[in-house]
Amino acid sequence: MALKMVKGSIDRMFDKNLQDLVRGIRNHKEDEAKYISQCIDEIKQELKQDNIAVKANAVCKLTYLQMLGYDISWAAFNIIEVMSASKFTFKRIGYLAASQCFHEGTDVIMLTTNQIRKDLSSPNQYDTGVALTGLSCFVTPDLARDLANDIMTLMSHTKPYIRKKAVLIMYKVFLKYPESLRPAFPRLKEKLEDPDPGVQSAAVNVICELARRNPKNYLSLAPLFFKLMTSSTNNWVLIKIIKLFGALTPLEPRLGKKLIEPLTNLIHSTSAMSLLYECVNTVIAVLISLSSGMPNHSASIQLCVQKLRILIEDSDQNLKYLGLLAMSKILKTHPKSVQSHKDLILQCLDDKDESIRLRALDLLYGMVSKKNLMEIVKKLMIHVDKAEGTTYRDELLTKIIDICSQSNYQYITNFEWYISILVELTRLEGTRHGHLIAAQMLDVAIRVKAIRKFAVSQMAMLLDNAHLIASNTQRNGICEVLYAAAWICGEFSEHLEEANQTLEAMLRPKVTTLPGHIQAVYVQNMVKLYASILQQREQAGEKEAAQEITQLMIERLPQFVQSADLEVQERASCILQLIKYIQKLQIKEVPVAEEVIALFAGELNPVAPKAQKKVPVPEGLDLDAWINEPPSDSESEDDKPKTIFHEEEQRHSRHRQPEIDEEELARRREARKQEQANNPFYIKSSPSPQKRYQDTPGVEHIPVVQIDLSVPLKVPGMPMSDQYVKLEEERRHKQKLEKDKKKKKQKKEKRGKHHRHNSLHTESEEDIAPAHHVDIITEEMPENALPSDEDDKDPNDPYKALDIDLDKPLADSEKLPVQRHRNVETLKSPDSEAPLVEKKSKKPKKKEKKHKEKEREKGKKKEKEKKVVEEEEEKKGEDLDFWLSTAPPPASTTQPQFTDTAMGGLKLILLCRSMDRNTDAATGLSEPEVGAAVVAEPQEVKKEEREDRGEEEDDEGKKSSKHKKKKHKKEKEEKSKDKKKSKKKSHHSEEETTESVQNGTLDDEPLPPMSSYRLLAENPYIKMTYDIQGNLQNDSQVTVSVIFENKSTSFLKSMELNVLDSLNTKMLRPEGSSVHDGIPVPFQLPPGISNEAQFVFTLQSIVMAQKLKGTLSFIVKNDEGSTHEKLDFKLHFSCASYLITTPCYSDAFAKLLESGDLHMSSIKVDGISISFQHLLAKICFHHHFSVVERVDSCASMYSRSIQGHHVCLLVKKGENSVSIDGKCNDSTLLSNLLDEMKETLSKC
Repeated sequence: MALKMVKGSIDRMFDKNLQDLVRGIRNHKEDEAKYISQCIDEIKQELKQDNIAVKANAVCKLTYLQMLGYDISWAAFNIIEVMSASKFTFKRIGYLAASQCFHEGTDVIMLTTNQIRKDLSSPNQYDTGVALTGLSCFVTPDLARDLANDIMTLMSHTKPYIRKKAVLIMYKVFLKYPESLRPAFPRLKEKLEDPDPGVQSAAVNVICELARRNPKNYLSLAPLFFKLMTSSTNNWVLIKIIKLFGALTPLEPRLGKKLIEPLTNLIHSTSAMSLLYECVNTVIAVLISLSSGMPNHSASIQLCVQKLRILIEDSDQNLKYLGLLAMSKILKTHPKSVQSHKDLILQCLDDKDESIRLRALDLLYGMVSKKNLMEIVKKLMIHVDKAEGTTYRDELLTKIIDICSQSNYQYITNFEWYISILVELTRLEGTRHGHLIAAQMLDVAIRVKAIRKFAVSQMAMLLDNAHLIASNTQRNGICEVLYAAAWICGEFSEHLEEANQTLEAMLRPKVTTLPGHIQAVYVQNMVKLYASILQQREQAGEKEAAQEITQLMIERLPQFVQSADLEVQERASCILQLIKYIQKLQIKEVPVAEEVIALFAGELNPVAPKAQKKVPVPEGLDLDAWINEPPSDSESEDDKPKTIFHEEEQRHSRHRQPEIDEEELARRREARKQEQANNPFYIKSSPSPQKRYQDTPGVEHIPVVQIDLSVPLKVPGMPMSDQYVKLEEERRHKQKLEKDKKKKKQKKEKRGKHHRHNSLHTESEEDIAPAHHVDIITEEMPENALPSDEDDKDPNDPYKALDIDLDKPLADSEKLPVQRHRNVETLKSPDSEAPLVEKKSKKPKKKEKKHKEKEREKGKKKEKEKKVVEEEEEKKGEDLDFWLSTAPPPASTTQPQFTDTAMGGLKLILLCRSMDRNTDAATGLSEPEVGAAVVAEPQEVKKEEREDRGEEEDDEGKKSSKHKKKKHKKEKEEKSKDKKKSKKKSHHSEEETTESVQNGTLDDEPLPPMSSYRLLAENPYIKMTYDIQGNLQNDSQVTVSVIFENKSTSFLKSMELNVLDSLNTKMLRPEGSSVHDGIPVPFQLPPGISNEAQFVFTLQSIVMAQKLKGTLSFIVKNDEGSTHEKLDFKLHFSCASYLITTPCYSDAFAKLLESGDLHMSSIKVDGISISFQHLLAKICFHHHFSVVERVDSCASMYSRSIQGHHVCLLVKKGENSVSIDGKCNDSTLLSNLLDEMKETLSKC
């Protein structure tokens, strides 16, 4: 044995190590591939030896070769052998090789599972560390599933070195195995408070990366991150946290108000530019979220802009770029703050760095106003002339067009100036954006009717000078403007002054050198122009002139018939035959102009961009079905059809060219250079090719004429845009003088008050009236198009699976395998109790005692659950709602995209909505989402019970804490009541105005306060109000929201609500419950407190209203003892409660009425004294309709039931009466709805 070891050591002395391999590769540059092939053969021999040191050396060399691009997948098993070595130096080599070459497709990767698990549990921290580091590079879904629990255990390791690596690798595990996120998240959250700053930083990084894609799931961590932000001194941790807050702020506007002060302090105090930039970014996000409902934070904005100016003025190009990037974000919400720094932005256009110039151009786009548009475009035009390189010049051209055309040309006051700018841009050489200029010419000429005459004159000038535009081969991109010029002159030929001249210009032989699609437009618009000239000649009685123009067309059109382009050929042939027929009629003296001009009568409306996507699929058409039977797999290659064209064979065989030696390449290169030198049309790369020609022997006698190509070629007759700048200033000056004269008369009455206001008013952009009106043309949509603009999300997004609600309690099925056996008694979830209840319910009830014992057992289990989570609930005293309660919520902030998680859990929902639904505007919660949240999981209800429970059972040791909680709740309820009184009116008026303004119905008249909650039942102890909401996602369910208000001075607990089911409607009970069992209310009520619970009902038919009897049982606890009480009620399901407010476009509404599938019914209500606006508001609010269109005292309305019934109304108001005509798929549903409306309106 000893001899074998000595022999192995001697062998290793003569083996090549990594240094020898690198040295050998450098020494064999000429035959490197051959040398490496020899080395690989030697490595394969080394891998066959038993000595682990030799194998490790071989794997080390293979790792280097893999870096050079050589495939080493054949050695995967040998790499695993080295990974399993007991010596750390060898193990490290194995994990390094694995991290570089292992991937999900590696066959033997499954063999590493046990080895990695063994290394993770190693007492040597460095073995564990190298295993974690390597695993992070090649983790697969299977490895993540099998090792998740082992890694999670390491997050509590005694060594910070291991904890940090375990926390970081969990991010990769979450991506590969998303099911591990929920069980691992509590421990990951603990690491945010780890004593080691490295571990804490790692946890912040992981959570911030998770929250970057799904921020709403991490909103409940805001208090913890806020504490870290105000206490940490690590700039990189601060940057991550501040980035996270930037993503969370749009979800919870109240968070922004809390962040403004610490962020402003950081901006003032920090010297780190990276941290300063992130602070400014987040402040911008905060102010964007607060802009709708909070006072203007002008000081914060000014501070950000000043700091960004410092960044932009810095000599470091990176800081300058970041400053411009952040400035563009401020520009979106506070343009005036940025516009004052216009001079600085314009200076950046002269920067050497092209990326800086491009970013400055983006900023200029948002800084434009009616007053400075001409000035900015003038400076950009100067830069266009000076620009070096076609890429930047094309970008300048694009920005000029974007700046002028933004928001339906709202900043352009003189379109003649804009047309002249577009014409000037046609002089650019080598641009690729001729089609953009052409599109703008067409758009302006079509939409601005007043400018057509001027536009046609300019386009005719372009057609006359088409030879200048099309002559140079480099200018072929700009030829596209001739497309627009020809179309405009043909379509609006009535504005042409010299129509004959323009037609002759379009018939010149030079036109045939233009691209085919432009020739086709030429040919088509020649006929329009010809028809116009023909009409003029016939009306003037000039028959000979008409025949001459016809003869001209017959003579010139054959050149287009011979075109190589099929489209041009076809159009020219048809038109030539048509004109020959016209000539025959002219010879017979038959007037033909009216018939010819009728061919081009009428206007073409534009089609909406998304029209094709919104075409509904006809019934019976399956787009996934095969039109023809798919070819069978058994077909041989001989049966496959051969290609018709031989080009495919040439294309595939083109890459199989024989290898060319160096001598042949050099010979070809010299021949190509000689050919380029002799070619006078080839532009050399040298900046001064003339000098090279002069220095060449034998060409001194050739006279050289230097042409300055930097000067754009002038098109004669074109107006310069500069003259319009002066004209515009004169026009504005006249407008200002006229307004000043009018205001001087008004100043006599109130001179002092309006002096300052008038001076500001004259500066506003609204005073600058445009010289021409822009027509906004409605784009056409297909029939029955649905109003949906949602884009499909990427189905391959790896972060989509991590969009998980982290606040719900962990079910047994979600726990990692090893954790199931721990604390079985205390961690048993309600799901595990369901089978027991089901078994017991099958047995007949013998005595009441057994039932009471069963209730006691359930109570004991709940008490155990309560003790387990007691510490967690005490920590949640500082939850998001309590943390944010110091700042009152914004009054007018509505965020319909919020979910219950985004608001910090159900406790926040119940507290914020405890008094009435009207407070929803303050919290930013939409009701359907809240309903879905409460009923989503039975465990969630228990969680709320723990949070809101008064905890009377353990009253001895916790009276003081309970008293504080009760006091806090009372204060919150009083605040919410006060806010309810002051904000109820504003909330509803805002809600209805939002709905109506969208459909163009309501004015600014305030609406009366309304509540959709109705009284269910009441006694001296408790009052119950309820509301019913449907959900389009489920056509057989509705959610009943019940607000329980404790009117007494006693404590109400053990509340249970039961409803007797009918054949049609049934209450959704927990699994295993019988139809006679009630549902426990998930909270208890201290004195004077109200709270809300939601219950789901399933139903079959919704065409008729129905009532269900029910009972609320509860225990009243006071100083004298406890008593059982009951309260009976009747739950009324109206037909309106099955409707859901759904917006509808007027065209889709009209198609629906014309379909003929709807039944009709009408009602009339007399004695109506309220205004038509309030009448519509009541119908929208109480019966869930949306206004489609309103004209005076007549309005069309639409709603949709949860089962897909369309309901259309026409509401007409007389002097003291209202008539409602309705149409619906179901006549019974419509009749009942109209009866309910009649009852509602009769109370007005």
